[in-house]
Amino acid sequence: MSQERVHETVLLHEAVDALQVRPDGVYVDGTFGRGGHSRLILERLGPAGRLIALDKDPAAVAAAQAIGDARFTIVHSGFADMREVLLQCGVDKVDGVLLDLGVSSPQLDDAQRGFSFRFDAPLDMRMDTSRGETAAQWLATVDEGELAEVIGGYGEERFARKIARALVTARQETPIRTTRQLGEIVAQAVRTREPGKNPATRTFQAIRIYINRELEELESVLPQCVDSLREGGRMAIISFHSLEDRIVKRFMRDMSQADKLPRNLPIRQADIPPAKMKVVGKAIYPGEREVEQNPRARSAVLRVAEFTGGTGA
Repeated sequence: MSQERVHETVLLHEAVDALQVRPDGVYVDGTFGRGGHSRLILERLGPAGRLIALDKDPAAVAAAQAIGDARFTIVHSGFADMREVLLQCGVDKVDGVLLDLGVSSPQLDDAQRGFSFRFDAPLDMRMDTSRGETAAQWLATVDEGELAEVIGGYGEERFARKIARALVTARQETPIRTTRQLGEIVAQAVRTREPGKNPATRTFQAIRIYINRELEELESVLPQCVDSLREGGRMAIISFHSLEDRIVKRFMRDMSQADKLPRNLPIRQADIPPAKMKVVGKAIYPGEREVEQNPRARSAVLRVAEFTGGTGA
């Protein structure tokens, strides 16, 4: 049974403000979720504007059908295929792209999705429930070494090897098919943890990221964002953990630097192609009031960059 609560969009106004929405512009919401950002973008668009939203979650796509607006298009797709989706929609260049990364509150709060250790439910964890391998299926066959690498790398879990050993040992007795089983095995393997933090938090995060290829898809979409933006167009990206934010921060930094040529090369500084992007302002974090109203916003960080039209980097 779904235990979904009202979804609170994180950094709603900050992210949409960062796009500087033009009434006649074309925008992409690469992670529709429950449409908080999309609806605000539509409010700011004029009759000639257009918004194309993507989401790999069938439940999110179904929710988007409630938006009866001719300016709005929803596509069942992950943002890693954004460039292809835009071309299929007859769009080459856009004025802004917004990405709200990670798992959404409706996904966490729906027990049957298997994202949370708060419920005893099937261990699924797929954002797109129409395809791919579930977490339970993967845990049934993955070898101990790879499992430890995933938990350590994607969960930044210092007890990764101990947890991997415990999971492999446990599945020899009984298949690990539910969130409760996974959480209990990890809790027994990890006796110490930060106060107030469930021992399974990092392991759940790691397996979810791996199953959904979250970091690989993020690395894939960032160059597509740049290629799709018009001069002056902006990309606004909300991250929720250090692995995502590190990728976004480094990409924007690298794209904002002009080509580095060998020293003593006989070329004038003015002739060096300018960088493709410029970072807009500093990272933006939720205020105290937002975090108090929505604790899940605590780890969010918004970064913004603008396409300059340059050819460097």
